[in-house]
Formats: sequence, structure tokens, C-alpha cells
Amino acid sequence: MGKRILYFLLTNILVLLTISIIFSITGAGNYINSQGGIDFGALLIFSAIIGFSGSFISLAMSRWIAKKMMNVRVLDPNQPLSAMEREVVEKVHRLSKAAGLMHMPEVGIYDSPEVNAFATGPSKKRSLVAVSTGLLREMDDDAVEGVIAHEVAHIANGDMVTMTLLQGVVNTFVVFLARIAAWIASRFVREDMAPIVHFIAVIVFQIVFSILGSLVVFAFSRYREFHADRGGADLAGKDKMVHALRMLKAYSNRVVEEQDTAVATLKISGKRKSPLFSTHPDLDDRINRLEER
Repeated sequence: MGKRILYFLLTNILVLLTISIIFSITGAGNYINSQGGIDFGALLIFSAIIGFSGSFISLAMSRWIAKKMMNVRVLDPNQPLSAMEREVVEKVHRLSKAAGLMHMPEVGIYDSPEVNAFATGPSKKRSLVAVSTGLLREMDDDAVEGVIAHEVAHIANGDMVTMTLLQGVVNTFVVFLARIAAWIASRFVREDMAPIVHFIAVIVFQIVFSILGSLVVFAFSRYREFHADRGGADLAGKDKMVHALRMLKAYSNRVVEEQDTAVATLKISGKRKSPLFSTHPDLDDRINRLEER
């Protein structure tokens, strides 16, 4: 259920690169002093402007990007809906009111066999909760309510805004370090080639450092998932939240077993993703923490 984070990070990297290229081409934000060295104060200010601009633009686009990428069909409660669709809308609105949200999130469904759901949006006022058709098919009513409560808790906790502020700090360091590394690289080539090498090196180092910086964002995401689990338990009830996680675990295990059978000779599906590159903690850890409350 990490799509909101992955799309946010991907959008952030693309926006950051676009802003950086525009600044480089126009010559704005010059941080090279008259001696050909780096003015670190000017570079830090320049990096913060680009870094936070990139993260806030990504946040502003997050709901629109999610709808387009996942082909989300927004459910209008004032239009005719199927019984299942109306039940999803009712759950989201009821749990949102219980969470103290003054504005109801948009509710959407997207066609996918995977068991998934996500919440995104630039603010509590302009948020989106979307569930997959696979989740509605595979999970029972209590589990669906637990999953939706978890996503509503993300909105109530303001996790996307907090994530944006963290990403802004990470972006600042990415831009700052990428330009220092690019300046060093340009010192090893002829003077006439230095501007071209510097321009290319900035892009390369920025991509590399953005990927490394995403590890910090992933770690924060895992930390916030425990809070969203607790928030979901408060909204829907501890039993429903634990039940939802157990059903998700059972589904995940079944999918892995089916993949193992299909590609047994390749042995590629039995390995668990490295925790460093995961947006969510291990399901057993999440279940245990909830049961210990």
C-alpha cells in the first residue's frame, strides 16, 4: 500500500530535475564566486529554494497524478452508484467524520487485481482515498473498513504534508551535494569542457543522491505506518484493524506461493524486499504492535 509514497517520490524527482535544468540553462542562482570557487552560502539558499519548491509542487500535483496514473474513477455520492460503491463512500465519510475531518475526502475506485488502497492529496481539505477492485473482492467487510480507516488516519495525521517538509529538507541536501560533486568533477577536464561536464554531472549526481535520499523518506514512511495503524484501530476498532492486516498477510503469502510455483526454476519471488527500500514495515511487526496496545 505504498503507491502514494512512490508516486510522490517519482513526481518529486522529475519536478526537481526540471527546475534544476531550467535554473542551469537560464543561469539563475549563480553560486560560483569570482575566483571560480563555490559560494557555499549562496549555494545553500539556492538549494533550499529549489528543494522546497520541488517538494511542494509535487504535493500540489499528488492527487491529480494519483488519479491519472491509477486511472481512478471518483465516486460522486450525488450520482447513481452500485451498492458496493455506495458502501465504500459511506465508510470513508463515516470514518472521516469520526477522525474529525471537516471536509470529506474524494472517494475513488481503480481497476486492479492487487489488494491495495491509498490516500493522498495536498491537504486535509483536498484529499483522496482510493481502493482497488481487488481489495473489495478479496477482503471481507470488516477488513475493508480497517483498511479504509488506516488511510483516513493518514489524512487526519497530515502525513503527506509532513512528508513534503521532510522531502524538502532531503531535496535541499540533494541539490547542494550534487552541485558540489559536479563542480569537483568539472575540475578534472579542460576548461572549455568544464561547463558541459558540470551540467551533465549535476543531473547524474542529483538522480543518484535523490535515490539515496529516498531511503530517508522510506524510513519515515515506515514509522508513520505504525501511527496510521493505531489511528485506524481508534476509528474502526482494534479487532477490525488487526483483522485487515491478517487478511493482507494471508493474501500476500498466497500470492508469493503462486509466484513461487510459476517461476520455481528462476527462484526470484521468494526473497523479501530489502527493508531499506520498503515504504511499509513487516506485516508481522504491525500486527504485533497493535495486539500489544
